[in-house]
Amino acid sequence: MTTLGSDPLQGGTSTEGDPVESLLEVLSLASTEARTTEDIFTGISLPMPYGRVYGGQVLAQAVVAASRTMDADRPIHSMHGYFLRAGDSSKGITFSVDRLRDGRSFSARRTQAFQEGVPIFSMIASFQTEDDGLEHVIPAPDVPGPDEISSPEGTGVHPMSRRRFGDLPIEVRHVDGSLYGADPVAPQPRQAVWVRSRREMPDDPLLHRAALAYLSDMTIQESILRAHGLTWMTPGGTVASLDHAMWWHRPVRVDDWLLYVQESPTSRGGRGLATGRIYTRDGDLVASVAQEVMVRAPKEILEERARAEG
Repeated sequence: MTTLGSDPLQGGTSTEGDPVESLLEVLSLASTEARTTEDIFTGISLPMPYGRVYGGQVLAQAVVAASRTMDADRPIHSMHGYFLRAGDSSKGITFSVDRLRDGRSFSARRTQAFQEGVPIFSMIASFQTEDDGLEHVIPAPDVPGPDEISSPEGTGVHPMSRRRFGDLPIEVRHVDGSLYGADPVAPQPRQAVWVRSRREMPDDPLLHRAALAYLSDMTIQESILRAHGLTWMTPGGTVASLDHAMWWHRPVRVDDWLLYVQESPTSRGGRGLATGRIYTRDGDLVASVAQEVMVRAPKEILEERARAEG
């Protein structure tokens, strides 16, 4: 959960050094001898400014845990998960993987993440052998490239946010300007963001699929805020990810620039829906994402909108 008006960089760390190496360490889950009907793995968290586990991190770790029970020739192609409770980044996480089904082409796994015996995240994922089939892609939008966009670490950004940008393992560049400043933005329910890891990563395809899951939880909530002209620095509201779905379409490397195209089709009842498509720089669609988010707007803004509509 993030309170609007506070530092929005949930995926940032509070340690110095190589943030990509820190991410790789977090994704290197340890297996244990403990087992009932499930495979058990344990992991650590990136240090966080406010002590809460970043949702994209536990999502990526769950992908690694489930994938460790699969052969390499049957990669993950989809997942559906729920964020159940806020995790404590100072404590370890236990992942249990239930082998639901292994068919001729498809496999299914259920993964749950626990802290102190209580589930904080639950996911079901599907895996498939590589196969031939029909292919089509909705083209990527024509937007300025990452080299044409200035870094968000420049002027107009909250000083704490600017400092922590360098701690992120993922570099982020907003095509239409970031939401990390205090000035209102023109209302529009969409945005495009360039993302990549801050340095080259190992060639292991699983690491890149997991890292893509990690970054898929970054910025996607912002299409909901943009729809109402809000920024992360608008005081008085809260934002929290409720669930997350993701589909991997094609092989990907996260150390090359990726275009994350996001939009919000609707919000109502304190919830907003955000969807995203992730493209390579060459225009290949590598993944699709959907997330529902709890959005509690400041009371003053709700009253102002009600007066304007009434």
